[in-house]
Amino acid sequence: MENKEENLVKKTCRELGITQKELAEKIGVNPKTISNWQTKKMEKYAEVLLSALINEDKYFKAMELFTLKT
Repeated sequence: MENKEENLVKKTCRELGITQKELAEKIGVNPKTISNWQTKKMEKYAEVLLSALINEDKYFKAMELFTLKT
């Protein structure tokens, strides 16, 4: 069975809890660009950008939990 990787646009929106339109606003691109990234091959810079957003969000959530425990 083929293991299909989740689309990075969908994953980013899910991880950040935002819509595609909100994602476009957050990174300063047209919502049509986000739509194109979801349906077509994404440029490498876009992959790096979306991955960085996910990692940044995870970092700040972890720091928030750490701060609450101390």
